[in-house]
Amino acid sequence: MPTKIFVNLPVKDLARSKQFFSDLGYAFNPQFSDENAACLVISEDIFAMLLTEPFFGNFSRRTVADTATTIESIVTLSADSRAAVDELADRALASGGSPAMDPIDEGPMYGRSFLDPDGHHWEVMYMDPAAVQGA
Repeated sequence: MPTKIFVNLPVKDLARSKQFFSDLGYAFNPQFSDENAACLVISEDIFAMLLTEPFFGNFSRRTVADTATTIESIVTLSADSRAAVDELADRALASGGSPAMDPIDEGPMYGRSFLDPDGHHWEVMYMDPAAVQGA
């Protein structure tokens, strides 16, 4: 059985965050969603738990990061092509995200990044399979 990953992210406005990721084409698992949390389904084995900041704060003794001034992580998603990278990044920017860094174009590796409405840093990367096999 493959390992599943659940990335937990604090959000200021759960409805806004759900709308943003819905606009990117993602769905939510209602079984693990309520007024404090939404289970974002990224793939069969990858999920992001979008948790309201007060609820998120219950899971740690540490202060929730202020993503306006600090970075707590970079979540990177793979893409099947350069066009798929551009499609997802463009949808993110059109749906209320903002650019995070300049695009990466290093031959067989191509990527773009964005900040979601809560300031979480996301990257979308494509790696040419032929380059990976040759490594």
